[in-house]
Amino acid sequence: MRIALATDAWTPQVNGVVRTLTTTVTHLRARGHVVELLTPQQFRTCALPGYGEIRLAMAPRFGTRRTLRDFAPDIVHIATEGPIGWAARSWCKASGVPFTSAFHTRFPDYAAMRTGLSPDAFWPLMRRFHARSAAVLVSTPSLARELAGHGIAQTRLWSRGIDAALFHPGHDPLPQIAALPGPVLLYVGRVAVEKNLGAFLDCAVPGSKVVVGDGPDLAMLKARHPQAHFTGALSGVALAQAYRAADCFVFPSRTDTFGLVMIEAMACGVPVAAYPVAGPLDVVGAQGRGADGTLPRPVGACHDDLATAISQALTCDRADAAAYGASYSWEAATTQFETALASAARQIARAA
Repeated sequence: MRIALATDAWTPQVNGVVRTLTTTVTHLRARGHVVELLTPQQFRTCALPGYGEIRLAMAPRFGTRRTLRDFAPDIVHIATEGPIGWAARSWCKASGVPFTSAFHTRFPDYAAMRTGLSPDAFWPLMRRFHARSAAVLVSTPSLARELAGHGIAQTRLWSRGIDAALFHPGHDPLPQIAALPGPVLLYVGRVAVEKNLGAFLDCAVPGSKVVVGDGPDLAMLKARHPQAHFTGALSGVALAQAYRAADCFVFPSRTDTFGLVMIEAMACGVPVAAYPVAGPLDVVGAQGRGADGTLPRPVGACHDDLATAISQALTCDRADAAAYGASYSWEAATTQFETALASAARQIARAA
């Protein structure tokens, strides 16, 4: 297929959305698909307020139209609901080219946190954006149910994977983390309000708390929590070693749609503690199932009291966590993506 991928999230951003998209593109091209990218790198950009590292395309409409017209895609996948996403959606509608979309981020919840408005104020915009999509790709069954409740019903499952060559139990622990008094409780990800890091850092539990990542709240949280350890962002082997040095991975977010870092941590043999919300429940909770459909023994814990979740997760077997995390494959996830797009293209062709 000739696939155009339109996204407002791209390198040098470091987050699960970008990692998912870049990895999927690599696998699609390896399978012989021709993939054209529409990203902020092709446009003049401005910083997203409060997120200096996130750059949004300025007036991408004409450049998007020109690129898509010249590429002549069989289908367009629109990954984000930003300026590039809206421009690509407009071109697809005007040109009669089918498109799929994805729901990577709970934009209504994030917008509510930063504006003080109710999330309900933003759902009409989401319904409008995704209404003409042939398929809305979601990472978990619970997210599909949530979107159906908001009037977005044409969902298809698109799970996630791990780099098995990088995330595994064979690494030596990162020395500066391994030397801390145990148990070592680790968070990896953006340091921002929507990640609910205060719930982790305020949690009354023994051991050492480590935060790996960068973001707009880093300086504030460092000042408020001098007892915690902040490493900044890590990647590659250093990140895998950081996972290996932890006794428990703590995922305090209540708004993530999946949480790619959870399966990376588990693949390194680290059980997960989280709240019982969509994402963690699908991945590690009582409802969770691995890519092979099984969850033979607990690999983490979800509880309304984060301290209880941490205590329970620390009793899980690290070998079970590693086996479960390794069951998530980018090959399988790419097949889901590829099948969804091919099905959507056929569906639109039949309708025509």
